[in-house]
Amino acid sequence: MAKYSPQFFFAMMFLSLLVLSVTAVSAQTDISSLSPDKEINVGLYLLNLGKFDIATGSFTADFYFSLKCERVCPMQDFEFMNGRASSFEKMIDKPNEKFYRIQANVVSPIDLKKFPFDKQKLEIIIEDKKNTIDQLRYIPNLEESGIDPSITFIGWNIDDWTAYQREHNYKLYNEIYSQYVFEIPISRIVINAIFKTFLPIIFIILIMLSSFVLDPDKITTRLAMVGSALVASVMFHVSLANQIPPVGYLTFIDKFMVLTYFIILLTFIFNVFLLELHEQKKEELVKKLHKSTEFTMFTLVPILYVLLFIFFL
Repeated sequence: MAKYSPQFFFAMMFLSLLVLSVTAVSAQTDISSLSPDKEINVGLYLLNLGKFDIATGSFTADFYFSLKCERVCPMQDFEFMNGRASSFEKMIDKPNEKFYRIQANVVSPIDLKKFPFDKQKLEIIIEDKKNTIDQLRYIPNLEESGIDPSITFIGWNIDDWTAYQREHNYKLYNEIYSQYVFEIPISRIVINAIFKTFLPIIFIILIMLSSFVLDPDKITTRLAMVGSALVASVMFHVSLANQIPPVGYLTFIDKFMVLTYFIILLTFIFNVFLLELHEQKKEELVKKLHKSTEFTMFTLVPILYVLLFIFFL
């Protein structure tokens, strides 16, 4: 059996290490020689939502963020266009794949025109700081995007999410950048809006309408019921207004309350007119007006509210 000297073993080990180092260097050279891809597949998986402030539109988002390329991804220097990252952890760092765990404080525009049946769109917008759209374009990776089913958003329903790419044109600098947008639509719980917002007003209106059933000789009592309904409506409207920030337009609940004020005002004017006729001893006309409005108001007023829901909601 042939015997090998220690010098032979050291020579073989040196030769093996030399081959491995040359292979590694050549692999790195091959990777570095490749030009970066211009398209990046972007995936976002939302883990948690919280601290949503309806006054400012701010919320916190915790999510996984993945970037994948066919060959080599360009140098990453992205930013949040509508917020800032509070926590940033890189979990995978390969030439063709980057994977992050990010917690961000984000702000989205708020539209309260249909409050309390409003729907909002929470957006996470990401854009590269340096590369224009000719150098980098985000492509949504829908297969690796989504919302974790364990998320609960108190007071809101989370609807179907969307992810898309759009162009951000800086006309001042004559540059266009690619943006990745992950959109989370949310809507208020309808049953809560009905019971907490509209039910008290419905009872106020019913009590006011019941004044039409009283005989004309109790006109002062009727006026007192209408006046109480007006005060209660104003106080309730003020409490509702405190739930949302001041805006430069009428919300749906504002339009609902304006109609309520209009109905109460007409009722008050009608009762004052009856009182004037009663003092003028025109009892026949008073009885005729009372009979024509005694139960018709219970039909006319709901019709007005139905029309409001049809044309303004």
